[in-house]
Amino acid sequence: MAEHYEHPYPSSELESQYPFVHYEHERFTEEEMRNRSHGFYEQMERRRSVRMFSSDPVPKSLIETAVKTASTAPSGAHKQPWTFVATQNPEIKHAIRVAAEKEEEINYLENRMNKEWQEALAPLGTDHHKEFLEIAPWIVVLFEQRYETNVDESTSKNYYVKESCGIAAGFFIAALHHMGLATLTHTPTPMNFLNEILDRPKNERPFVLFPVGYPLKGVKVPDLKRKDLDEVLFSS
Repeated sequence: MAEHYEHPYPSSELESQYPFVHYEHERFTEEEMRNRSHGFYEQMERRRSVRMFSSDPVPKSLIETAVKTASTAPSGAHKQPWTFVATQNPEIKHAIRVAAEKEEEINYLENRMNKEWQEALAPLGTDHHKEFLEIAPWIVVLFEQRYETNVDESTSKNYYVKESCGIAAGFFIAALHHMGLATLTHTPTPMNFLNEILDRPKNERPFVLFPVGYPLKGVKVPDLKRKDLDEVLFSS
């Protein structure tokens, strides 16, 4: 039975004003879809956040491909309100580590993070030491563009900025894991020092910092269990 849409998209009027193209989609058999979905799930199930990285170099081209993948994420009004800044410069990485540890010392040692928060983090064993920021071959910082700055210095509003950047961050993490690299989502709140160190404009705000590299050989991670499907999915 053919589907009937009372309000087809795009309308002829819309298509007369803006360009549209046919979406190229390959439809698989149900068996192939199950195989693909289980294969991807099993791969992502092995993903873990790593806090000890090898200093082995990672080609810049891999970082670029991961960012291109992240930029395929959907975004509010297709504004793509993100900027990825990647550095392998030892001096810049050192400056980021020093600034991050300064904020984290306040968080952990001067109780900017309350007791409940620190108790929740206890099984992970995190503290204010962030050596990985210097040892990992790359630091990639995702900045959210709160608004756009136009050529004439006027500004334009962006929409669903945090949601858009969150999805892009997920794509970036998945891309890194898929290619065999590891990362960690690091948010040493507040993070405004990253604007200064990385010379970013005032319309950008740090969203998340990713150290990127190969896991250190023999690295350990907490023995965590993910929620069961019936805890995260309700369907009818």
